[in-house]
This record gives sequence, C-alpha cells and structure tokens, in this order.
Amino acid sequence: MNNTLMQLAQVLEQRKEQSGDKSYVASLYEKGLNSILKKIGEEATEVIIAAKDGDAEQIIYETADLWFHCMVLLAQQGLHPNDVLDELNRRFGLSGLDEKAQRKQ
Repeated sequence: MNNTLMQLAQVLEQRKEQSGDKSYVASLYEKGLNSILKKIGEEATEVIIAAKDGDAEQIIYETADLWFHCMVLLAQQGLHPNDVLDELNRRFGLSGLDEKAQRKQ
C-alpha cells in the first residue's frame, strides 16, 4: 500500500483517542456515522463540480478530500484501506461486466 495511505490510516486510528475539540477527525468520530456520511456526500459533490468545470487542480484537491473522508469512514467502521485494496486486487484482471454479473449471484 502507498506509504501516504498507511501513514494516514495510522493517524486516523490515533485520532480515535483524542478529543473532538483538539482534532477535526476526532470531532467527526464524536458526531458519528451520519456526520461522516454527510461529509463524504459533500466531497463527492465537490469532485463532480470540479470535473464539470474541467479544473484539473480542483479535481485533484477535491478527490483528496473525498478519499480522506472515505478513509475516516473506514476507520470509524473498524476497516482499513488494505481491505479496499484487497477488493480492488481481487477485481484486477476481471472484466467489469463479469465482476458485475458475479454480484448478482
């Protein structure tokens, strides 16, 4: 896994032990799942707007925010980025149509 993702995953775990008034991530954890999901929705919308505007720098910036908040969700749910990477690896080399068909079974 990319070292940056690994380091971020570690920091997100550490933030579970901190107070919400000292850490943005800790405040999200304290507010709970709905607040985390709301942030993911907001960030996804911002990625869409950046893409519609064709602004490469803004697409990168907003995608980083989206990935960050998705990683907060993973940590909050007791999951790790490696779990997602494992799933992507499972799909690698598999036709998207075949993978989608397997989900229906």
